[in-house]
Amino acid sequence: MAIDINKLSGVNNTRSRTAVGESNQAPKSTDTQPAASGNKPDSVNITPQAQQLQGAHSKMASMPEVDVQKVAEIKQAIAEGRYKVDAEKLASNIAQFEQELQDLNN
Repeated sequence: MAIDINKLSGVNNTRSRTAVGESNQAPKSTDTQPAASGNKPDSVNITPQAQQLQGAHSKMASMPEVDVQKVAEIKQAIAEGRYKVDAEKLASNIAQFEQELQDLNN
């Protein structure tokens, strides 16, 4: 989101600078005209991507962090000796995850 600070209305963007020995009083201005009445009020536009991201965030926030039923099923399978780990699939998933993390950092 970008804000164009160069076109703000009704805001004095000048600063008074003082040198050693000068007073700290603001400079006197002869320009006392109010800002033009045709200026638009401030507004914010949210992009469709930001709206989609906000919707996804809301959905994720409403979901439980842990699927309790799936955890119970895996525990049961381990206890019964039915849970098998596919080492190649695990290695592939780890490599894919690492690549995704690397892509995020670039």
